[in-house]
Amino acid sequence: MENRLEEIRKARGIKQEDLALELGVSRQTISSLEKGRYNPSILLAFKIARRFDLRIEDVFIYQEEDHE
Repeated sequence: MENRLEEIRKARGIKQEDLALELGVSRQTISSLEKGRYNPSILLAFKIARRFDLRIEDVFIYQEEDHE
């Protein structure tokens, strides 16, 4: 799943370490999310969106796979 986490975080001047601490996850989790190597749980996605006062859809881009 693509996301805008890194863009949003950097625009607000927040370090990965600080965001991780606020969300109760590791810095590595934030890094993996930003690189698209890890999809968050729905709870973590909500926490991230709320942290930035955004909707989940503003942070995470969901594209249905084409199953034809």
